[in-house]
Amino acid sequence: MNRAATKDEGAASFKSSCEFLFRYFLVELVGSASFISVAGNGESVVNKYKDDTMKLRYKGHGQFGLRRTVGLAVLLAGSAVLTGCFHDDDDDSSSVEASLDTNLFPADGKLEATIRRTTGGVPHVTADNLKSAAFGHGYAQTQDNICVLAEAIVKARSERAKYFGPGPDTQIGVGLNIINDFSYKAQKIYSGAEAEYAELSDESRALVDGFTEGYNRYVNETDPADLPAECAGQEWVKPITPVDLLAHYRIVGQYASGALFATGAVFLAVPPGESPAPSPVSSVTDAEEVEALLKNVVATAQTGAKSNTNFSDMGLASNAWGIGKTMTEQGRGALLANPHFPYTGHRRLYEVQMTVPGYLNVHGAGLLGTAIPLINFNENLAWSHTVTTSRRFTWYELVLKEGDSLTYVKDGVEKPITTETFQIEVSMDGMPEPLVLERTFYFSEYGPMIAANAVSNQLPGWGDNGALNNSSLVAHTYRDANANTGGLLDTWLKMSRASNLDEFQSVFQNCGSTLWTNTTYADDQGNAFYIDSSSVPNLSEKAIALVNFRRAGSAAYAGLFDQGVTLLDGRLSQEDWVETECGPLVPYDQKPMLVRSDWVQNSNSSYWSTNPDEFLTGFSPLFGDEKAPINPRTRLGIKMLQNPIDAGFPSAPLPAGQDGKFSAEELIGVIWNNRAWYAEQFLPELQQRCDAIGSNAVNGVDLSSWCSALNSWDGLYNRDSVGAHIFRVFMANYRDDLSTDLTTPFSPADPVGTPADPTQDNAGTASDTMLLALADGVSALQAEGILPTDALGDIQYYRASGGVVPGSGGIPSFQTDPIPWHGGDGNIDGAFNAIGVVTDAFAEDTRFPRIAPTTIPNTAGLSDSSAVIEGAEAGIDGWLMARGTSWHFGLEFTDTGPEAYGLVSYSQSTDSDSPFFSDQSLRYSNKDYRQLLFTEEEIQANLLPQGETVISSD
Repeated sequence: MNRAATKDEGAASFKSSCEFLFRYFLVELVGSASFISVAGNGESVVNKYKDDTMKLRYKGHGQFGLRRTVGLAVLLAGSAVLTGCFHDDDDDSSSVEASLDTNLFPADGKLEATIRRTTGGVPHVTADNLKSAAFGHGYAQTQDNICVLAEAIVKARSERAKYFGPGPDTQIGVGLNIINDFSYKAQKIYSGAEAEYAELSDESRALVDGFTEGYNRYVNETDPADLPAECAGQEWVKPITPVDLLAHYRIVGQYASGALFATGAVFLAVPPGESPAPSPVSSVTDAEEVEALLKNVVATAQTGAKSNTNFSDMGLASNAWGIGKTMTEQGRGALLANPHFPYTGHRRLYEVQMTVPGYLNVHGAGLLGTAIPLINFNENLAWSHTVTTSRRFTWYELVLKEGDSLTYVKDGVEKPITTETFQIEVSMDGMPEPLVLERTFYFSEYGPMIAANAVSNQLPGWGDNGALNNSSLVAHTYRDANANTGGLLDTWLKMSRASNLDEFQSVFQNCGSTLWTNTTYADDQGNAFYIDSSSVPNLSEKAIALVNFRRAGSAAYAGLFDQGVTLLDGRLSQEDWVETECGPLVPYDQKPMLVRSDWVQNSNSSYWSTNPDEFLTGFSPLFGDEKAPINPRTRLGIKMLQNPIDAGFPSAPLPAGQDGKFSAEELIGVIWNNRAWYAEQFLPELQQRCDAIGSNAVNGVDLSSWCSALNSWDGLYNRDSVGAHIFRVFMANYRDDLSTDLTTPFSPADPVGTPADPTQDNAGTASDTMLLALADGVSALQAEGILPTDALGDIQYYRASGGVVPGSGGIPSFQTDPIPWHGGDGNIDGAFNAIGVVTDAFAEDTRFPRIAPTTIPNTAGLSDSSAVIEGAEAGIDGWLMARGTSWHFGLEFTDTGPEAYGLVSYSQSTDSDSPFFSDQSLRYSNKDYRQLLFTEEEIQANLLPQGETVISSD
């Protein structure tokens, strides 16, 4: 045995334990992990952070006196251990401070960052170490989006009901906040983050701690009365801890998995004869009111559980192209990045450049709260993400022991269904103290139990005969591939620091995951690379065969699978996830991926058609379907890549110009050319049928003037396009007929060209399927007073709304004038530049009220202007867009580095008083892109007046 090596390992283990104990005892003393650092050791560090926290607590952000008493007791109990930790002996004279990587942490413990804002309010953060860079990023992002970030932390802490009340709303039902709070506790959102924090890498700790301190710096220096209207003077806007931020990341990681079940499916999972209603554990002044509330909570959970009929649809979409050296003007790589995300709430993307000289220099945008941007470029490479067709969770049907609903049998062995009891606080009108509620939740070895019958009427309830085991009594549970997200920041940091394809690929070879997305990449060497880099459960070949057999043999099982639910048999361990070097997830060499020198692409269709010159097949069905139809955005995108000098129909700018080689500006132009697949496929045919019908009525509608507008329409979804709105309502009706009206079926050999060709039966007559769809759409436009001669930009617009504190009962108002918006619906118009209407009464993932339209069926979200909208001067007209093209750009690598152009369509800030609230929205409306600045010279040349700020932790 190598005694020296053993001694070194033991010393390292001891040192790691000491750092953990030091942080633990200090947390108990000061009550805030956001001020804990191992940048130094000994009494001076303890006093520094204790003093900082005492000042914070005396400002009213916590109950300092109680925590101080408890903390001192804990610290005294562990003093002997801590003394040993800080004692230097002859064998190891190195200190914690001496062991720090100064690329990650400041040697003296002082954080300092320079923030320079350029056009659009984009912050370029420079610092000497990663923690300080995250500190600057956290400060800038909080300055622009404090209310949304603070609300995200309330959600992650399961405190919505505490601050915003039970959650009454006519759309979502009474008590949704209670359901969410309990569900997130059962899903280990916060408790899991507490466990993860101690296990973070140094890199992640630098990012999380730094961002947290930047957030806190802004909160502490800002008068609460000066915050935006949505959170001014609110007690829930307060300093946070790194654990708070990690808990938020766990929700982000579960957007495509556990979060889908937090509206009722987990909450309703109780054994036979037990009520899912929580119980009050505090004194109640009005028992009848509380009883009525709890009854309504259960009803809301039942509605919420059934509301999601497709667990494959996250409400997110994107386009991404990686262009190789054979198809770029400079003979290097190029990238098109076009996420389609909500314009409101936690899923907004925020642009930033982070620079640590000699260590990191990356420019991109990430979801609010992420300490490093996620869709990025550096000097040598660039990438974007698209939501994948893969599955991030599986359900298990457990066979119960006879006569015991809390025991299941697996491989002949009895296993317990365990329980945990949680409490939450609920603010109630008229009650001086919060109502404390308690609920017991149930767990299998896989994770939380789930009320399968509440999600689908075709599935059994707890204690009923099974779907897979129909002669046995069963219960259901699920396992989440993204339940733990402690490595989230490590993945994106390594991607951001990579300098070539090998280094980039090694991130995923070493088990990096982008949670629920594909990655599309290009570099300065001319490589184009695609990979499904999401977290996918690893099933054995036998389990995969069983899944495929059930899909083929059972329409019910196939239907459930098509809704995004993979139901496995928990009776035998053969359907358990199989451990690999990446845990129980599919390893790198079994993921779909492709390297090309021409192009790769993804627009949310299956990986199999990444490039039709090289189909990808033979992968787990949990990655998505193979040899299956692709969506219209994918068809149009591939068509433009295969035909880069084809203008489409009738005419648009050539995708790659006359030379057929893409540049950065031509790629942003591809997004903004506003071509749409269905117009190119069906408009000429519809025009012919319009000519044939003439002035003869179809279903009582005279189509002549509407057909005239279609005959002169340019086929594009630009602001000045006349006729686009008519074709949209036609497609909103005709798309339901596609499966029966098209005569050329889908062919895997031609996924772009098929299915196609409307039937000629009754063509040009009053019984024409296409003309009947047009007549139905025109009737909806006529009812709204919309004319055939209206330009799209006059009836399609973006208009932010809000200004209300969550739970206050206030009425939101519009915060801008209507901003004309170009683009089309990705599914209904088949537009590549995809945008869409949102009918939710709250900003995405939040409890901030917004003005939402009441829409007319089969119109792609056309507003019913007769509906009364509180806060609006009158009913909403036209199409009020609130999702779609967001952070988007075209980039090409040149001999002098990356050259990129783009925008954040909804702008950087959610503060309506900020100069960066709608500035980029106006630029998007006018197709006025800006350069994405990267070099020092570019930043200096575009620095805003008084745009430079230096912040420090002192």
